Amino acid sequence: MQRKWWKEAVVYQIYPRSFYDTNGDGIGDLQGIITKLDYLKELGIDVIWLNPIYQSPNADNGYDISDYYGIMDEFGTMSDFDELLSQAHKRGIKIVMDLVVNHTSDEHKWFLESRKSKDNPYREFYFWKKGKNGRPPNNWTSFFSGSAWEYDPLTNEYYLHLFAVKQPDLNWDNPMVRQEIYKMMKWWLDKGIDGFRMDVINLISKVEGLPDDIQGERQGGLVGAKYYANGPKVHQYLQEMNKEVLSKYDIMTVGETPFVTPEIAKLYVEYDRNELNMLFHFELMDIDCGNSKWDIKPWKLTDFKKIMYKWYLALKDKGWNSLYLNNHDQPRMVSRFGNDKEYRVESAKLLATFLHTWQGTPYIYQGEEIGMTNCKFESIDEFRDIETLNWYNDMKKQGKSDEKLLDILNKRSRDHARTPMQWDDTKNAGFTTGIPWIKVNPNYKEINVKKALEDKNSIFYYYKKLIELRKKYPVIVYGDITMLYEDDEKIFAYTRSYGNQRLLVVLNFSEDNVNFAVPKEMFTNSPQLLISNYPVNDNIQEKVILRPYEARVYKI
Repeated sequence: MQRKWWKEAVVYQIYPRSFYDTNGDGIGDLQGIITKLDYLKELGIDVIWLNPIYQSPNADNGYDISDYYGIMDEFGTMSDFDELLSQAHKRGIKIVMDLVVNHTSDEHKWFLESRKSKDNPYREFYFWKKGKNGRPPNNWTSFFSGSAWEYDPLTNEYYLHLFAVKQPDLNWDNPMVRQEIYKMMKWWLDKGIDGFRMDVINLISKVEGLPDDIQGERQGGLVGAKYYANGPKVHQYLQEMNKEVLSKYDIMTVGETPFVTPEIAKLYVEYDRNELNMLFHFELMDIDCGNSKWDIKPWKLTDFKKIMYKWYLALKDKGWNSLYLNNHDQPRMVSRFGNDKEYRVESAKLLATFLHTWQGTPYIYQGEEIGMTNCKFESIDEFRDIETLNWYNDMKKQGKSDEKLLDILNKRSRDHARTPMQWDDTKNAGFTTGIPWIKVNPNYKEINVKKALEDKNSIFYYYKKLIELRKKYPVIVYGDITMLYEDDEKIFAYTRSYGNQRLLVVLNFSEDNVNFAVPKEMFTNSPQLLISNYPVNDNIQEKVILRPYEARVYKI
């Protein structure tokens, strides 16, 4: 097993717009993150991943970049960023930036030039095509609803945008595009940042000619995905990026990769392929999705276990896994995989126990460490997310009722992750003295950082202890996994082994009391309880009754 700092690290994801506002404009900023670095140091994390902070018109909250070398005005200035980097490094915390290079904003200078005329030198930086009989060039659909093409009357052609209309896709087949991107990456790395999280990086290579999807088959609700997901030259381009940029720095890279299986994932992260350190797959995030994310179905613990174990086995000793249960694009994990009512604290701790004792690098999303929940949005006017609003408008056209749509959005919208961080019980949860850009979750008086720091049994201190254990016991980072109780719908249990260290992790993913038969070998040498989310009598019995959402980790 190759030992690496990024395998041993715990990453904390910050959505800057919603983290902490220091100037009262209702939008979080870089000074806000600087103010809270000591809080993150106390938690024990090693790396901050920042969602995009570049100059952007914010059609998709910063994922539409108009200047890769500038800081978004609402967030501050480049000197604020330099201060953040230096203050984080002083505390031993690394900074990873979001790299968004599948597309730019339509307000980026490259696109403004490319739009001017068909013979503009920047025309080939994007995908421009003539329509077919007054219709778009092909039948591909956008991740954010509707066609993936937008007509531009200036040159009487269409441009490709897999996401919002204001997010035209870059043409990676153009070597000039790649060189501009590598130059920009080096600029940030030379500044001293510690790596990149790469947005939808496996969509950068499109099949030549951008053909129609004749079958019109939908992958994840999308037509055309087979022509750009894990496209023909994606590995060539990532290996080139690695050779020209990544390999020259001691950094961490993680790719966001929809439409990957474990077999495809190996091609991105196996050590000898020189592409990425790890990736975010979506198989677990799709566990409760039918034909699309808006089609909600019940999930089963056996499926959850199968997915996690399959990914562990596929990458074992060859690559590395990323571990996450929520992020800026997903609902809150305690509302989705736990119980955010009567067992909120217990189930938040249980999910954390799983996340930090499985093999891979754990990612904590802001607010997760205090058990923040999905928000109850009362009407469509309270939502801000472009994906949410586009889908809602599509469904309204199909005659769906507000009540039904709100019910789905209150489970699924990306805005659940984007409500402001709950710092204390004062107005707006202490996030801003102004009017917050998005609604504050009304439960902030109960759930907030101030309260968590005052309670030694809080979710926060449980996270802190998990992170300390990870630093103390290499088995938690590098240990092999053996599954127990594989077919059980309530118990998730496994052992970890590394050298002469062994752990037993037992998790009750249900609201019932359940019996757990303790493995015989645990009685030969008295096991040591490392952490649990309920008070536990140390004397281990042959049969243990696990309480609702109980989690225990033993050193055996």
